[in-house]
Amino acid sequence: QVQLVESGGGLVQAGGSLRLSCAASGRTFSSYVMGWFRQAPGKEREFVAHIMWSGGGTYYADSVKGRFTISRDNTKNTVYLQMNSLKPEDTAAYYCAAGRSLTILPREYYYWGQGTQVTVSS
Repeated sequence: QVQLVESGGGLVQAGGSLRLSCAASGRTFSSYVMGWFRQAPGKEREFVAHIMWSGGGTYYADSVKGRFTISRDNTKNTVYLQMNSLKPEDTAAYYCAAGRSLTILPREYYYWGQGTQVTVSS
């Protein structure tokens, strides 16, 4: 069992930066693939980035590539999403998730956090 709690969301102007954190509980955190997803009102949940247990295997959605960076610290049971050059279209609730496969499909992730809201003003 893994429990996930996101933090770090907020209101930021376009061009600004935010760093999201996802704290995990559970002894086997380091064995999971961790992903970030987002969901805007009226839209489906979409993949943002994932990272494998070793810190490798990073992969990004085209919409955030070059602007967002995913990382993890297994000693702190935490995964991060550094978001730079934010755009109004990045506005969404952001969720972290844990799974066993390097995949962009939300249904393949077993555990989810409650989400943190990111709002980017123009």
